[in-house]
Amino acid sequence: MLGAFRSALATPDLRKKILFTLGIVVVYRLGATMPAPGVSFVNVKKCVEQVDQQGIYSLINLFSGGALLNLSIFALGIMPYITASIIIQLLTVVIPRFEQLKKEGQAGQGKLTQYTRYLTIALAVLQSTGIIALAVRGQLFQNCDVPVIPDDSIFSLVVLVIAMTAGTSVIMWLGEIITEKGIGNGMSLLIFTGIAARIPAEGQIILSRGGLTFFLVCVAALLIIASVIYVEQAQRRIPVQYAKRMIGRRMYGGTSTYLPLKVNQAGVIPVIFASSLLYLPDLISRLTASTDGTPSWWETFVQTHLVSQSSPVHISLYFLLIVFFTYFYVGITFNPDERADEMKKFGGFIPGIRPGRPTAEYLRFVLGRITLPGSLYLGIVAILPNLFLDLTGQGQNQNFPFGGTAVLIMVGVGLDTVKQIESQLMQRNYEGFLR
Repeated sequence: MLGAFRSALATPDLRKKILFTLGIVVVYRLGATMPAPGVSFVNVKKCVEQVDQQGIYSLINLFSGGALLNLSIFALGIMPYITASIIIQLLTVVIPRFEQLKKEGQAGQGKLTQYTRYLTIALAVLQSTGIIALAVRGQLFQNCDVPVIPDDSIFSLVVLVIAMTAGTSVIMWLGEIITEKGIGNGMSLLIFTGIAARIPAEGQIILSRGGLTFFLVCVAALLIIASVIYVEQAQRRIPVQYAKRMIGRRMYGGTSTYLPLKVNQAGVIPVIFASSLLYLPDLISRLTASTDGTPSWWETFVQTHLVSQSSPVHISLYFLLIVFFTYFYVGITFNPDERADEMKKFGGFIPGIRPGRPTAEYLRFVLGRITLPGSLYLGIVAILPNLFLDLTGQGQNQNFPFGGTAVLIMVGVGLDTVKQIESQLMQRNYEGFLR
């Protein structure tokens, strides 16, 4: 593997892409630490030290590498773009115009990308407005009396919203140029960078609990990562045979291949859906909180059962939502009827299964069989941080780097990045990572 990295760095164009990507990552991390205009950096640091990680927006804080709670210009991170991409992908099933654009190839995909950018800006405005409203009301950091935004005039708040929205636009642009001029997977690499930046601080907290605790957590982390890699690489290969066809004087077809169906077909999308849905009641309760400081029954219920990640209600609801959204997302992104029609159109068939409707029914049956373990796997990995709450002494553990959303994203992005470099090395006749 080290030899493959040396080969990659020895190749001029590939070395240029790697160094360019590292330079963009450095720019991204600098922006994540730069305070937004009008924010008191000293007061923000005091508030962060006084409170635990907040349940509200903790997923955004995870993706932004801690930039959210620092109220930096990159506070929103890449989360608005992820949400916009998911929404556009879901709308392609509902809106016929989007479905038509998806089938038009590169031109239609460019149009959908443009719609995604517009929706990203709109979501960034909404999310920045909500975060700033919580910060002004003193509800972004609980039990913190110092004002994080000293000047709460309309002009100052508008400038702050514009700055955070512009920061999201810059992040979106950085991700796109990494995809275009770097080693690829720009948005995913930025998310990976944000999560990896939090590992030293989280590891320091665990180390402060004792050397034995730190050792046990590291062993558990290695086992979890190895298990995630094994499941992420697992797939059901359905054999496909293509009949021979004469086109002019040439013979086409007659080859055997397979249709790969991953066990985790939905990726990390169900976890994002479930997390966002669970944090919605917390956001509503904070924005509608009474000014006299007396919590209502609704606020008490939300804080006790939905926000507290050690609550059995939170864990059970989180797990069930992930299972539901896994089936939902796989159902709308993989259409067995379309796959069966494509195979039939090009003369392909599954041995022992008739083309057309029987093939679609068989694909639907296999997909249902492998989606169940995939959804259970996602749910179990996502709730793993809750098992470390007492061990690490952290009140909110969504950002725990060795389980949950963090490990799913880091392993997935790491595997995709290795495959990208591997493919470029194979083009140059190098042996690559796997020998």
